[in-house]
Amino acid sequence: MFEHLREDIACILERDPAARSKWEVLTCYPGLHALVLHRRAHGCWKRGWRWLGRFISHLNRFLTGIEIHPGATIGRRVFIDHGMGVVIGETAEVGDGCTIYQGVTLGGTSLARGAKRHPTLGPGVIVGANAQVLGAFTVGEGARIGSNAVVVKEVPPGATAVGNPARILQKDTDTRREEAAQRMGFSAYGLTQGDDPVSQAMKGLIDQTAGQEHQIALLWQAIEKLSALPCGGPRAGLPSDAHTTEQFDAERLNQLVK
Repeated sequence: MFEHLREDIACILERDPAARSKWEVLTCYPGLHALVLHRRAHGCWKRGWRWLGRFISHLNRFLTGIEIHPGATIGRRVFIDHGMGVVIGETAEVGDGCTIYQGVTLGGTSLARGAKRHPTLGPGVIVGANAQVLGAFTVGEGARIGSNAVVVKEVPPGATAVGNPARILQKDTDTRREEAAQRMGFSAYGLTQGDDPVSQAMKGLIDQTAGQEHQIALLWQAIEKLSALPCGGPRAGLPSDAHTTEQFDAERLNQLVK
């Protein structure tokens, strides 16, 4: 019991810059209190003391504003930040090191008794404020759920889910897009992400420009090889303004953003 408590306090001090001391975390963090009470309720539930488990869960909700069904499985070093309005269903599973913010629901979409109805969060998942994760699927290790997202399908490891219904943004794609944006002189992550039409237009511009620039550079390289003559040198047949390497007109693209 005390080992779990020490881990919980340590993870809160690590992830919350507002936490100033172990004593403050122990006495003033409802997310920590909710997890301590849930472990008691879950222990009763596993022993078959179902009413007692539900009653402890009910007291937990009254005291902390966080509702965790006693049948839910919660891993180690889980941090429920603020916590008001969090609901975690009976067959939900929360992996080690997850972070859950206020207003989150890990809910079910099936009425079948005894079946797996609620989501499974892999290790290190972050679920943003007021997100709704609904259904018996898995959110992969290290995935992120954006605030107010409504997730109804599986999320791959390391991916990000945003919007309603949530769209899956692959980590590798976002990384390539950000690298291209930095070469153009601005950061795509400085824009509003998600469903904002300007943001979507800029993402499309970044992807299209990067792809076209790469193709143009390849074409000029091929022309350079074909135009090489013994009497003229390697660029004898190329125009003076031909670019065989990828280049971006950052100033012109920045003007389009304004």
